[in-house]
Amino acid sequence: MVRYALRDLDYFKKTMKHPGRGVPFEPEELAKKVGISRSQMYRILAGHVLDLPVNEAHAVAGALGVAVLVLFVPPASPTQ
Repeated sequence: MVRYALRDLDYFKKTMKHPGRGVPFEPEELAKKVGISRSQMYRILAGHVLDLPVNEAHAVAGALGVAVLVLFVPPASPTQ
């Protein structure tokens, strides 16, 4: 499964507070909109999860109104 690495945790948190569209997200709201568990979102925000499956990375970026490459880095090779 292809996973995208989170570029910068602090920038991700800032983007949650100032999304490209809409109002700021609380972790619970973003988790629900993206379709992941609240505990997974809190693990991401705590820095325990540093990469996401490609579909979740796209869902997070879409919910926040930014391009996926603003928040995530794809693997160097599609087989990673």
